[in-house]
Formats: sequence, C-alpha cells, structure tokens
Amino acid sequence: MIKVGMVSLGCSKNQVDGERLLALLPGEEFAISSDPGECQVVIVNTCGFIEDAKQESIDIILEFAALKKGGVLQCLVVTGCLAERYQEELAREIPEADVVLGIGKNSDIAAAIHKALHGDRVVEFAPKDALSLEGERVLANAPYFAYVKVAEGCDNRCSYCAIPLIRGDFRSRPLESILEEVRTLAARGVKEINLVAQDTSRYGLDLYGEYKLPELIHMVCAVEGVHWVRILYCYPDRITGELIAAMASEPKVCRYLDIPVQHGSAKVLREMNRRGDRETILEVVRRIREGLPGAAIRTTMIAGFPGETEEDFAQLQALVAEARFDRLGCFAYSQEEDTPAGEREDQLPEDLRRRRADLIMEQQAPIAFAAAQSQVGKTLEVLVEGKRGSGYYGRSYMDAPDIDTRVVFTSGERCRPGDFVFVRITAAEGYDLAGEAVKGGDGE
Repeated sequence: MIKVGMVSLGCSKNQVDGERLLALLPGEEFAISSDPGECQVVIVNTCGFIEDAKQESIDIILEFAALKKGGVLQCLVVTGCLAERYQEELAREIPEADVVLGIGKNSDIAAAIHKALHGDRVVEFAPKDALSLEGERVLANAPYFAYVKVAEGCDNRCSYCAIPLIRGDFRSRPLESILEEVRTLAARGVKEINLVAQDTSRYGLDLYGEYKLPELIHMVCAVEGVHWVRILYCYPDRITGELIAAMASEPKVCRYLDIPVQHGSAKVLREMNRRGDRETILEVVRRIREGLPGAAIRTTMIAGFPGETEEDFAQLQALVAEARFDRLGCFAYSQEEDTPAGEREDQLPEDLRRRRADLIMEQQAPIAFAAAQSQVGKTLEVLVEGKRGSGYYGRSYMDAPDIDTRVVFTSGERCRPGDFVFVRITAAEGYDLAGEAVKGGDGE
C-alpha cells in the first residue's frame, strides 16, 4: 500500500477538489494518511489567489521538497490553483515537484503518481472545464459538515481578481447532481451542508437561464438527515427578494449570508468592475435584516486599491460604521499580474495598503464585540465541535466553519462532536460567546 497525504490550502472550493482527488486513488493500492510526514506521496493542493497565499503554497512545497532528502517521501505532487496559474513556470522553478497537474488533469492523479514512482516526471495540463464537478469525496474535515460546490469558475471579471484566469468561466452543476451529492453526504452522517461557489448567487443562470439558488435551497432542505444549510459567497446585487424569502421559509437554513462588498466608494467599486455604491449596499443589508430577522451578515473588503484616495477610504470607513456587519474581514489589496488593476500605474505603497486594512479591522472590532454582547441572555442552537477544558465548544448559526467565532459552554450531560445542543448565552468574550447547555430552545 502506498501511503498518501494531502495538504490543502486556500478556500473551501479548493478543498472540495482535494477531497475528490483523494477519492480517485484506488483503495487497494493507496492508503490515505492524515500525517503527511509519514507518507511516500504528498499532494500539495495549492492556492494561487493573492500574493500571501501564493507564498504560503510555495513555502509548503519547498518544505516537503526538503523531506525527500530523508528518504520517506518519494513523490511530491503539486496541484490546485498555483499549478494551474503558473503551469510550466512552476514546474521549471521547482524541479523537486515530481508531478505538476493542472486542474483539468485532476482525474489522472493515480496514473501520474504511478509514473512518478517509476522515475518519470509528470507535468500535465488540460482545458479548465475538464475539471469534473462530480464524484466521490474523502472528507478532509470533521464528518458532520461538508462543503458542496454548486458551480465552478466566475464570470464577474472583477478588475483585481485572477480567479477567471485560474478557474475559467462560470459553470453550474445540474440540480439533480447537487441533490444526489447532498443525499450521499447526509447518509454518511453529514448534518451541516455549506453551499459554495465563487458566486453562489449566480447559480443556475448558465444552465437554466434564471437564478436557481432559491429552488436549490428548498430541494436541499428536503433531504432527510440534513440539519443546517448554509449559503456562502453571494454577490450583493443578486440578493433578491425571492432568495431572502426562500431562506426565511426554511427552518434548516442558517440565517447567515456572506456577501463580499469589497468597498464603500462608488468610484473604487466602478474601477473594481463591481456594481453599486454605498447606498445600494446599505439597502441590501436593510432588506436582509428585515426579511431575515437575526441574520448574521459577513463580508470582505479590500483596502488600498490602486488610486484609492483619502476620500475613497473615508467612504469605506463610513460603510463599515453604517452597515455594522456582524462579521468582517479586510484585506490589503494584492497586486496580481495579468489583471487590469495589477497593470495600473497608480499602485499605493504596500505599507499604506496594510495600514488601511488594519484601520478597518480596528474599526470593526467594537462593532463585532457589540454584536456578540447582544446575544447575552439568548438561547442558541450550537453544533458541538469538541471539548475545551471541562466544557465544550461549537458553532451557532452565525458561525461558518473555519472562518468565524465559536461558542464555549458547559454541560451537565456528555456532548459529542456533531451533536446539536441548546446553549443559553451568559457572556461575550470578545468575539466569542460563552454559556451553558439547557433543555429546549425557546428562551430569550
């Protein structure tokens, strides 16, 4: 048996690709290990989105390249976004990589590993749309939740973003394909389904000529065994009344929306090739909170975009103050080659970009703390994730996996990961909540 380990970097969508890669390795030949350090084959499923992510991917590749000298690691495989974006350049610059596969060649992973173990170097690429959106998966996270990718690629062409270059045009999966995967995951014990795509709110437009996310939500919620359904990455201008109504009508849907707004200046948004302005964003936030009382709204923003003036930045700060997002992450603009924004001559100094991003996060902190404080006295349903000291920790509907906060609590009864319990919130500790498990969930 050939022991194989994987390090998957970047977003949840890339993680899904990695899980499908592992499932393509025949069980009679390959044994999947959670400890890459003991493996003969290591797959580094890279991220190539922004500069920091690219550097992390390169560092991890080089770290495992060094392990090859020790003798245990025999085959280093590089896949994912960095491999797809830089292709022959990456293969040339990192000769220690025995296999370099573009995303369109993921289906050939087993054959590529066999060739490499017999002494051949494999560097292969194919059209991006050759990447399958279906197939078995080896879940890389806890067994009670899973990401379900409903589409691949992106058609939005934001001026700062390289995703269309890496992943290609937007293409949705058929409704029936997604539903079959959700049924399979539920039968395996998955209780939380997180619907993801680069632009989840666009789902179905290319296949059916209309947005199908509301219909998909109803279908997924009807699957027996699914307890929570979470929708991630919706563009603000596609948050329709129909979508809000669909979410409000389904008790299984977490009242949580991740809507990347990116900026508050109409000028900057226009130059980013995004639609709307501060007023339209605030209107979307108002409609969500009106149609989904108690909804947690998460967003991401970019500070230091080329040509961003002090006035533009002040408008970004004004949006943060007015919208009072429950969850917010702000990133310093990353200059990416082969993007319209990356080719502009009015790039801001990196230290200014980072300082402005830090200022936004400092501004957001008391808003987030106040949002946490507002939960004190309420009873929330919590998905248990593990033990903490003599108590436990988990997530509420307001907390997406891997990126948001947690609820720590005590319980008079034993809790196991994957259980749902009701927790009466007794305190807010910064971003996190603390409480005690109770019976039922009607209390305020």
